Amino acid sequence: MIEASEPMIEAPGRAKNVPTPPVFANVAEERLHRKQRLAASFRLFSRFGFDEGVAGHITARDPEHPHYFWVNPFGVHFGQIRVSDLVLVDDKGEVLEGHYPVNTAAFAIHSRVHAARPEVVAAAHAHSMYGKSWSSLGRLLDPITQDACAFYQDHALFDDYTGVVYETTEGDRIGQALGNSKAIILRNHGLLTVGESVESAVWWFITMDRSCHAQLLAEAAGKPIRIAHESALVARSQVGNEMGGWFQFQPLWNMIARAEPDLFE
Repeated sequence: MIEASEPMIEAPGRAKNVPTPPVFANVAEERLHRKQRLAASFRLFSRFGFDEGVAGHITARDPEHPHYFWVNPFGVHFGQIRVSDLVLVDDKGEVLEGHYPVNTAAFAIHSRVHAARPEVVAAAHAHSMYGKSWSSLGRLLDPITQDACAFYQDHALFDDYTGVVYETTEGDRIGQALGNSKAIILRNHGLLTVGESVESAVWWFITMDRSCHAQLLAEAAGKPIRIAHESALVARSQVGNEMGGWFQFQPLWNMIARAEPDLFE
């Protein structure tokens, strides 16, 4: 396997040694890679304060069995999750590997999102402070910062709240509302982001929560100036593409992997 941190051959028009997603020799290598990034993502969510009791979940599709996904063990703090703690769930919600139960809401939402979006490898959801605060307004984010432009015309709103999601029919509705977007605001609930890698899905969540924070602050101080439509689209193409999401996760990965090596256990 080629690790993302290794220097790569220079591509035409690109800077030297820019990392690119790894290439795997077999499914086992790819599975381990996804599980390591998944465990690291929970550690990062803990550091960002995205934990709220037992709420929140990130899933990664299994590379060999695309209808199965890896998810966090129910009731284990994000900051303590290790690779060996991750749970494999099938399309019926049955635990195939792991020693912990699975959050029912995680299966109800994520199984249907993964089913609706076969290209999606990972999905992230948590009750982050600024994400859930913004969600209570029932509005999409405005393009008021360069970072927020990553979601310009590329996020949706699920404008309905009926309680904790326990039924897959509710997950189907969320998947339908998400459409082809990279993110969705669940009104009175929080944020959900998806990506073609664990890295991109998690980065979109982190930067979306920060964009919610930025808009809450800006609107508390006055009336934010929106970035013009064409400029917002240009910015989205620059900071909101899949490769950009993967790449912006890399410094966080390097930090958490070095600081908390027990996550690999």
